[in-house]
Amino acid sequence: MKLFYPEHSPRLKALLPKFSGRKLAVVGHARPDGDCIGSQVGLTRVLCALGYDAVCVNADPVPRRLQFLTQEMTFLRTDDILPVAEDYAAIFVDCADGARCGSRLQAAFPQPVAIFDHHISNNGFSDHDFIDTGSAATAEILAGMFFDLGFPVDTVAAQALYTGILTDTGQFRFPSTSRRTFLLAAELLARGAQPSEAGFELYERETIGKLRLLETFLKSLKLECAGQLCVGHLPRGIFAATDSTAEDTEGLVDYARSIEGVDVGALIEERDDGTLKASLRSKNPAYRLDRIAGLFNGGGHACAAGLSLTMEFNEFYPKLVEAITRQIAKVNTGMATES
Repeated sequence: MKLFYPEHSPRLKALLPKFSGRKLAVVGHARPDGDCIGSQVGLTRVLCALGYDAVCVNADPVPRRLQFLTQEMTFLRTDDILPVAEDYAAIFVDCADGARCGSRLQAAFPQPVAIFDHHISNNGFSDHDFIDTGSAATAEILAGMFFDLGFPVDTVAAQALYTGILTDTGQFRFPSTSRRTFLLAAELLARGAQPSEAGFELYERETIGKLRLLETFLKSLKLECAGQLCVGHLPRGIFAATDSTAEDTEGLVDYARSIEGVDVGALIEERDDGTLKASLRSKNPAYRLDRIAGLFNGGGHACAAGLSLTMEFNEFYPKLVEAITRQIAKVNTGMATES
C-alpha cells in the first residue's frame, strides 16, 4: 500500500521507542485554533494508546468552540507545567517557530524533541522535525502518519484530527486542499469522526458578542491598492465594548478576503497591552503572505500568515499596506514566484 508520508512515517516509527519511560508535553501555539487543538488531541490520544505518558500544554485556554474535542483530555496551562517542566520532553505541534507557544513555554522548552508542522516559514528548531509544507494542516500530517504506521486512532482522535483538517482548509475550500486531504478525511470518518458535530460546534454556536465584533470589523473595512487589498481594524477596548473575546476574531479576516476583486485581506487588532496583531489571507499562494509577515517578525503560510509587534496602529498601517502593495504589484507583473 502506498504511504501517505513515505519520508516522515518511517522516521516517526524509529523515533517513538526513544520516548519510552519519558513524560511527554504536546505543546501547541498561543491563541490556539482548530488545527492546533485538533493536532494536540490527536497526537496525545494516539501516544497514550501506544502506552506513553502524554499531556497537552498551552499558554492560552482552549477556545469555547473547540472544547468539544477536549472533554476526555488533560490540558495544562503554562503555570501548571513550569514547576515540573524538567520532567517532560516537549513535542511542538502547529508552531512555525519556538516563539509561537509563548515566551514562557519557549524558555521552558528551548529545544523540543520533535516538531509536527506544515507552515512554509518553519525552518526547523527541534531534534526531529516533521515538517511538510505541502500539507493543508498539521492534523493532516499526523493522520497520514498514523494510518501509514497502523497506529490506533479512536473516535476522539479521529474527531480531533478531522476538525483540524476542516478548519485549516477553510471547510475544504483553500488551495492547499488536495486529493490526499479528502482521502485522509474519509479515513477519519471511517474511524468515527462526525462532520455534523464539528460543523455545529464550529459554525452554529456564535455568541451575540461575536456578531457585534463582526459588525465593528465590517464597518472598518477599507480598500487599498485599487481594490485588490482590503484591511479591517479592531481598536483597543473593542472586546469589552462588544462583550466579545479575542477568540471571537477567528475567521473575521476571511470577510475581507471574500470581497470580489480583493486578492489579499488583512485584520489589524489593537491589543490592550499596547501591541498589535495582524492576520493576513490571500486567494493565491503567489502573494506569499508568509514573507510579508516575516518583514514584521511573523510567519505562516503562503495564503495565510500572521504577526505580532509593538507599534502604534497609525504607524503600522501604512507600512503593512506598502509591503502588501509591493507584492501585489509583483504578482500583477508576473515577477512573483511561489517558491
